[in-house]
Amino acid sequence: MHEIDITQHILKDVIKIAESKNAKKVTEIRLVLGPFSGFVPECIQMYMDLLAKDTICHGVQIKVKEIPLKVYCNQCHKEALIDRKHIECPFCHSIDLKRLSGNECLIESIEVE
Repeated sequence: MHEIDITQHILKDVIKIAESKNAKKVTEIRLVLGPFSGFVPECIQMYMDLLAKDTICHGVQIKVKEIPLKVYCNQCHKEALIDRKHIECPFCHSIDLKRLSGNECLIESIEVE
């Protein structure tokens, strides 16, 4: 249920941006999500459909670009991209990793009329 909170923030920010550009309607919101953001794109869309009624975002489509998980290996000192199913350094197979990215939830862009 935490998607409702982030969706409210996204909606507020997008409306502010769109109004500053004198947009009449927002048709698409492009988000960037990391694998550990904890957000489900379908839930964000569902809440957006409810929250955006009677706003310039009514009917907006949410598009999501998922970015890879980037880590730094404390053993071999290399950076690598991994996925949630293989949480180990692809070079030395250590699990002594520092997460460099993966929690992101960003508005990449919006499309307006």
